[in-house]
Amino acid sequence: MSYERYHPPAPLPVPRWRERLDQYWKLVRGDRPIGWLLLLWPTWWGLWLAAEGVPPLWTLFVFSAGVWLTRSAGCVINDYADRWLDPLVERTRGRPLATGVVSGREALLLFAVLMLVAFGLVLTLDRLTIQLSFVGVVLAASYPYLKRYTYLPQVYLGLAFGWGIPMAFAAVRGELPALAWLLYVANILWSTAYDTWYAMVDRDDDIRAGAKSTAILFGDLDLVAQGVLYASFFAALALCGRQAQLGLYFWSALGVAALLVAYEFMIARHRDRDACFRAFLHNHWVGMAVFAGIALDYALR
Repeated sequence: MSYERYHPPAPLPVPRWRERLDQYWKLVRGDRPIGWLLLLWPTWWGLWLAAEGVPPLWTLFVFSAGVWLTRSAGCVINDYADRWLDPLVERTRGRPLATGVVSGREALLLFAVLMLVAFGLVLTLDRLTIQLSFVGVVLAASYPYLKRYTYLPQVYLGLAFGWGIPMAFAAVRGELPALAWLLYVANILWSTAYDTWYAMVDRDDDIRAGAKSTAILFGDLDLVAQGVLYASFFAALALCGRQAQLGLYFWSALGVAALLVAYEFMIARHRDRDACFRAFLHNHWVGMAVFAGIALDYALR
């Protein structure tokens, strides 16, 4: 028997550039696409409603790529703002900034690069969309600091995550009709609801660390508040469907989405951390169901 059988060769060291890229990939949550999907679906709702069907392909590409870029940038600036908090929270203490393997200066540089690339894409669109993009930058950059000063960072997340909706209408129609703002409100309600599931996962850690969230604000009435938020979300979507004169496919999709939300309440009713996190992740299917209803309604008319 060979010597190597008992003493296998040591693994080759990972090149430093590759190790840095791996850490940056973790920092932008490249290994966790749920945030990108939760941002993508409402953006596509807006694009399809604005175009009354499939939007122009370049516009679709710009917004889809922009969703990934801005979500990644948002994760970076969020971790930069929370570098004091993340080491105290069980779920986040292994993040690159929390462990110190990525510096604050590196994070800010990465944030700037991602936002510049996203802005470069927006520059190919019309003036109104470009102007609205500046508001989006302010929302994305300021959101992470809200949990220090208010119990409503989840609401502000909805403002930031849904800003692609008015931008989509501006890019496709060159205007901001009432339907755009109604859909924006629907997304704020939805984002507040699903991010409250997320906040319920960290509630005990956040209380000890002095952070704020809707989960802490709602307290024992959290499930009641969630019911109100989701009911209001569906009511706003119903108004959107009525105003856009959508038909059977859309209304059927809303029914499917409502059943999916009911399942979230069933699994999270005991407020178990893992169950609340599963309920949060499950909203991807809610967003996809709504989009499928909109897309099918226009495609099959």
